[in-house]
Amino acid sequence: MDEQYRLPMGVEFDPVMFAKVQKCFCDALEVEVDECGYYAKVLDDLGAESLDLLDVVFRLERAFDVQIPRGGVESKAKMVDGKPGEVDGKLTAIGAEVLRKLMPEVPEEEIFEGLKTTELPRAFRIGTFYVLVWVLVTVKLKEAEARAALEK
Repeated sequence: MDEQYRLPMGVEFDPVMFAKVQKCFCDALEVEVDECGYYAKVLDDLGAESLDLLDVVFRLERAFDVQIPRGGVESKAKMVDGKPGEVDGKLTAIGAEVLRKLMPEVPEEEIFEGLKTTELPRAFRIGTFYVLVWVLVTVKLKEAEARAALEK
């Protein structure tokens, strides 16, 4: 693989899964696959709007048989170790730090203290959705394995 992907700790790159994520974006946004690289900004580079994001999420949920929580990324920064990660709709320093760790595909300077949480989607990359799907699929597989082990 030529391209180096910045992934959160514990997340692996699966080219087959990434291709399915790309297809969901291509189909929803009517763009070519070469426009949907890992680091492509969903809103700015691909021209997606909020309704398009709902379409993408729906397609990802169908393609991977997962339920994507709405506001999932933002919610990770609401409260961090008992400290507010967001105050008055803006990220605190600790909230920004948490999101930078969760979203290494986004350049650090795009996630900062004072960023309005309503502006966070502007930072989303195709890779942001790949990581989200990878985590949800992995959790689902582990839960299925645990259930199977209990049934034995």
